[in-house]
Amino acid sequence: MNAEVGDAFLLQARSHLNDDFMPKIRKCLDVLTEEDIWWRAHETNNSIGNLLLHLSGNVRQWIGSGIGGIPDNRQRPLEFSERNPIPKEVVWSKLQNALAEANQVMAAFPAERLAEKRMIQGFERTALQVIFHVVEHFSYHTGQIIYITKLRQGADLKFYDL
Repeated sequence: MNAEVGDAFLLQARSHLNDDFMPKIRKCLDVLTEEDIWWRAHETNNSIGNLLLHLSGNVRQWIGSGIGGIPDNRQRPLEFSERNPIPKEVVWSKLQNALAEANQVMAAFPAERLAEKRMIQGFERTALQVIFHVVEHFSYHTGQIIYITKLRQGADLKFYDL
């Protein structure tokens, strides 16, 4: 892979996560109560709190461990089964820490290694696929967090005040 293109990919992935998705999630947390963070429409739905725990686990496992070699101690089922309301600043901090770790890994990762294969959750993926997966996955759940916030607030969050 062309190093210039690879470097641009790594930079853009980090930008999506840090400069687009995280500020939107933060804005949602700022307008929601502690109760709202753990609200779910039905028992089978995820709360925002569960989604934040899930994103933290996903980022750590796929980038921190899968690319950075940090030990994988993820307990994925617990991300969804948590029902005790953890304070929103605590789950936000977990997500910030996971993303900071991923940023360090991606900032130091040589673009010429993006085609190298990794084994994560039993799936063989290139490092590029791993990072692409995390960005796409983060985007998907950010949209869910925004939607739940709009349901709870009944208001436009004005992310794009054109």
